[in-house]
Amino acid sequence: MDAPMSKGPSIRWQRKEECNASVNSSLNISTASKTPMKNVNRSVNNPKTPSTGSGSKTPKSQGKSKTPAKAPKTPSGGDRFIPNRNATQFDLGHFKIMNDGKGDNPELLSPSQKEFQKVMSENLNGADIMSNKIISYKNKAPSAPEGYQNNLRVLYSSCKSPVSTAKKTTRNIPQFPERILDAPDIVDDYYLNLLDWSVTNQLAVCLGGSVYLWNAESGDINQLMQVESQEDYIGAVSWVKEGNYLALGTSSGEVQLWDVTAGKRLRNMPGHASRVGSLAWNSYILSSGSRSGSIHHHDVRVANHHIGTLNGHTQEVCGLQWSPDGRHLASGGNDNVLNIWPAHIGSLVSETSPIYTFTQHQAAVKALAWCPWQPNLLASGGGTADRHIRFWNCSTGTCAQSVDTKSQVCALLWSKDYKELISSHGFALNQLTIWKYPSLTKVSELTGHTARVLHMAMSPDGSTVVSAGADETLRLWKCFAVDDDKKKKQQQKSSSKDSSRVLSMTSKIR
Repeated sequence: MDAPMSKGPSIRWQRKEECNASVNSSLNISTASKTPMKNVNRSVNNPKTPSTGSGSKTPKSQGKSKTPAKAPKTPSGGDRFIPNRNATQFDLGHFKIMNDGKGDNPELLSPSQKEFQKVMSENLNGADIMSNKIISYKNKAPSAPEGYQNNLRVLYSSCKSPVSTAKKTTRNIPQFPERILDAPDIVDDYYLNLLDWSVTNQLAVCLGGSVYLWNAESGDINQLMQVESQEDYIGAVSWVKEGNYLALGTSSGEVQLWDVTAGKRLRNMPGHASRVGSLAWNSYILSSGSRSGSIHHHDVRVANHHIGTLNGHTQEVCGLQWSPDGRHLASGGNDNVLNIWPAHIGSLVSETSPIYTFTQHQAAVKALAWCPWQPNLLASGGGTADRHIRFWNCSTGTCAQSVDTKSQVCALLWSKDYKELISSHGFALNQLTIWKYPSLTKVSELTGHTARVLHMAMSPDGSTVVSAGADETLRLWKCFAVDDDKKKKQQQKSSSKDSSRVLSMTSKIR
């Protein structure tokens, strides 16, 4: 009986000791992880528990231990790429992920279907979506404006040779006029042509009923003529190619021919029913356009001067220009029509029916200019409702290019030394704009006139352009100046050509 009684409590005591031992062991483990001990081996790589400096020190001698600093969760080494949410197109990325490997097989599509998909993608997304990335890590640099040229490019470009051979990308164009002249009483009329510059360097200006000549070399100003009636005025002026005779168109419908050297009138050629606002020379043939819409050809050598009439406009003819080779006559009218008249074979007079009639302009066509290095290329400018400069290939009868100038086009001139042209405009800036051809990018804008710039003329050397505005001022712009080196090369070429011509002529004579 005693054995069983002693056996029971001993078993219960054993279980109690085992339970206490397990609890104590768990407590020892937890305290061992929190409190440093001298007999515990610590790992060097443990980021949470720092290693002790000496194994002989006890926790009692150290006192209360400090909590070690936590290591950063993300390394500071820049191995993470965080996309830019502003530059990422999430809709486009989702579309590309969901449609990866799906859709039409490009090999089964026809070229027209591929082109159609490409055009639709560019119109809807702004670019080809397959070339875009799903995630963008940075914004792209903004593109430079059209026609921008970096002047610092030479400084940061490498060159094999020690001496830099880089040329100037742009030339220096003065933004201010070289000279300003007064032009009182100039008629503010878009349909007239009141300015012309001769090869003898004399500028003819119509001021109301008077015509003045300004010598660009000496600066002298002389009055050539004045109309008798106060109601009459001069509507057009044009120099002959040789520069010794000047043609005038009057408001009464007469065409006059003046000898500038003698200062007297040679001929008076009536025939128009209304005022004459445009004139153009083709050797000894003088063409005149009037408000009635008709164009007359005058042979200034004979008594019966009127040798032809062209009826291709229903309103006033405000633009008239012969091509440099004398093969075509361009006429623009207030009826928004531009006609190209071919010259008779072996004659200086044009045919009675136009070879081409262009109606793309939406306003009066006054500004006309033939390209000096491409005789079949014509530039035309429209009025306020049109504002376009259009370039015509008169060999094929097609419009090669066009540009919207955002303002009324009053006059056009081609440069003789550069592949550029200059245009004068009205509201709102009243500026002169230089265009690069054929890219049609703006090279420069010349401002200063306070009213629309109605007329322009070019100096004989092609370096200076004079503009006449409704603000009654003439401004001379040296915008097409040529470098001295280029002038020397051109003179050498011209002299070599002249010598070769002389040699060929002497060989023929022998």
